Amino acid sequence: MNKQSAHQPDRMIQLRDVTLTLDSGAGAVNILRGIDLDLESGEAVGLVGPSGSGKSSLMSVIAGLERPTSGVVRVAGKALETLNEDQLALFRRGTVGIVFQSFHLIPTMTALENVAVPLEFAGVPDPFEVARTQLEAVGLGVRESHYPGQLSGGEQQRVALARAVAGRPKLLLADEPTGNLDGDTGAQIIDLMLSLQDALDTTLLLITHDEALAARCDRVVQMRDGLIVNGVDAHG
Repeated sequence: MNKQSAHQPDRMIQLRDVTLTLDSGAGAVNILRGIDLDLESGEAVGLVGPSGSGKSSLMSVIAGLERPTSGVVRVAGKALETLNEDQLALFRRGTVGIVFQSFHLIPTMTALENVAVPLEFAGVPDPFEVARTQLEAVGLGVRESHYPGQLSGGEQQRVALARAVAGRPKLLLADEPTGNLDGDTGAQIIDLMLSLQDALDTTLLLITHDEALAARCDRVVQMRDGLIVNGVDAHG
């Protein structure tokens, strides 16, 4: 999976002392409490930790969906804290693919349209042909005209994965992508995700509560109480 040479690798993600504090009825809540994290280009990293540890919030910060309270967030060479909302939207469109636990498909669109329409908005040439090819790559070529309600959970997540990678993003973020699936189906989704990540040489950050799934990645990073507690090579 990790295609880095012996030379100094490129960094896809660099986080330095990232904090996130949100207001609540009970006062300020410290969600992220000083995160330092590097991901190399082409690396697959599993991020694990208990519910409430800050994993999804960290993903939102990396995706530019949530602004940190302080710290440096550099993704694909861009310092996200310096970008305005329009610039962040362009950054996400050109750099990041996201897979969510709940699929986030548009129910009134077919599988093909769910993948093609974001490509069309992004100005990708021949978006429906690209989408058709990507659906075939996830094993759903024969289901392209079906609506999400006509697809199983695993099939819906395959559509969501096809949509996330169709634009060939430099960074793929997956937030509990197997959370709504049974064990066997979830394992198949992770197999597919890692295969696509390898084929596209995309950097993957997989957020999961399942340590066995995280261990399929090159490296596992553990979070607890808004902090990184360790990061180890999953294969030794």
